[in-house]
Amino acid sequence: DWLEAESRAEGFAAELAARGLTPGPVIAGDWSAGSGYAAVDAVRGSGVTAVFAANDQMALGLLSALHEAGLTVPGDVSVVGFDDAPDAAYYWPPLTTVRQDFDELARRAVGAVIGGTAAAASALTPVAPVLVSRASVAPPR
Repeated sequence: DWLEAESRAEGFAAELAARGLTPGPVIAGDWSAGSGYAAVDAVRGSGVTAVFAANDQMALGLLSALHEAGLTVPGDVSVVGFDDAPDAAYYWPPLTTVRQDFDELARRAVGAVIGGTAAAASALTPVAPVLVSRASVAPPR
């Protein structure tokens, strides 16, 4: 029920639809590494070869659980996170993720509070995320 979760899910579904791809199952979590870890059975049971986690913490938990289950990332399952947490490059394998420019978002939010109408309008303009490619993704076998 978080706005960020809904927006990320809608964006993901829209991009899949734009490419003619069918989405896999949605496995709910709570933004924590623990919920990513707990999702491993649902991921394994679904037969998917790639997971797009709602944030890097959930991806981290899933990476750990997949490893413990004897699966390799990205050999068996590719994993992509969201946020580009400062330590995402140091997970094993280094996590492919979507970077949000939180500094720019914060500047716009503060500007909207102190800057009036024009700054408020700027705060509503989306900040484009950036895909940060690392080693947790590979083509399916």
